[in-house]
Amino acid sequence: MSDRDAAADRDTSAEPDGGTDPASPDGLRRLTRELVSIPSHEDPTAVGDAIESWLRAETDGAVERDEHGNVFARTGDPDTPTVALVGHHDVVPPADSQTTVGDDGEERYVLDERDGRLYGRGSADMKGAVAAAMCAFRDAEPEDCELCFASFVGEELGGVGARAAIEDGFAPEFAVVGEGSTNYSGEGVTDVVVAHKGRRASTLVASGESTHASIPEKGVNAVYRACDAVDVVRELDFPETTVMGERVRGSVAVTEIDGGTAWNVVPDRCAVTVDERTVPGERAPLERAESIEGVEWTVDQDLPPMACSDDAFADAVLAAAREAQSGVPEHVVKPHATDAGWLAEAGTACVICGAAESGEAHTDTESVSYEVLDRCYRIYRGVAEDAEAFA
Repeated sequence: MSDRDAAADRDTSAEPDGGTDPASPDGLRRLTRELVSIPSHEDPTAVGDAIESWLRAETDGAVERDEHGNVFARTGDPDTPTVALVGHHDVVPPADSQTTVGDDGEERYVLDERDGRLYGRGSADMKGAVAAAMCAFRDAEPEDCELCFASFVGEELGGVGARAAIEDGFAPEFAVVGEGSTNYSGEGVTDVVVAHKGRRASTLVASGESTHASIPEKGVNAVYRACDAVDVVRELDFPETTVMGERVRGSVAVTEIDGGTAWNVVPDRCAVTVDERTVPGERAPLERAESIEGVEWTVDQDLPPMACSDDAFADAVLAAAREAQSGVPEHVVKPHATDAGWLAEAGTACVICGAAESGEAHTDTESVSYEVLDRCYRIYRGVAEDAEAFA
């Protein structure tokens, strides 16, 4: 029996709710607890230190920490295509109930283990999957590929770390990004995401000419112009496309309006915020709003969508996911942006496969299933050890 098969066959059902080291795979649950306990919403340095130290102590890979705080490790033949297991170790700010102060006076995240789950900020998004990828990197014997582990900073801030790494030359041919893909097609199933939406945040600014509200004809009402621009946006068709047979439909919505300074003054400025969920290859023609006199359109943020560019790779990851669980995973679409969008935009064939369940991330009761973390470990290792199917 191979090491991989032995790890998959170990019994984890007897794992108590807390405290002791796990039986399968070696150290995954202990590592997850350690990473989740370290605060990383304001500064991810400490958890980056823990990731780097573990990789240096537990693996034979070449480990690197770049100037941005991203952590990398590589093993296997560098002359073959690179398969990257990608995550991020920053998190969104915790709720008050998710923090505590340790005996050393330092802030820690609260951990709670019950019913086979670990509760704590960052458990689902996405330190659990980072830990699974670290253990898979340690244990895998990559075939026909160079295996790379990468954990970025600043994902929650718009992909700061991923973008910096790409600018510095990070360009794997293939990447499995460990964001959530569990319970998408059905309860208890970890699926493979082949596409996700992006997000483009825009502002429409309408300019006018102020005057006293008792003589409105002497001025130009910026709010009226803004309302005309909103009417244009309202009539736009939502962007839509198909990726590997999966329908991806975006949206466009006005979410804020801000204009006027006093009840008796005709406003000379009004700003309108527009949220667009983009899809691969398609954008809503928001520039049409500039057909209204005095209206200017600017893009404030543009997080790219993702579409897997390699069918064989997507199918191989799906095969690994099927082998790792009793359920029947599918190719699915994710509704929001991740670092996979930046990687795909740079030319990497990406899929998403991870333990977080839909609606679990960023909540005050955020948690992750230990059983699903074990599953993700097997999927990641399976992809690395069967790269001949796609590389």
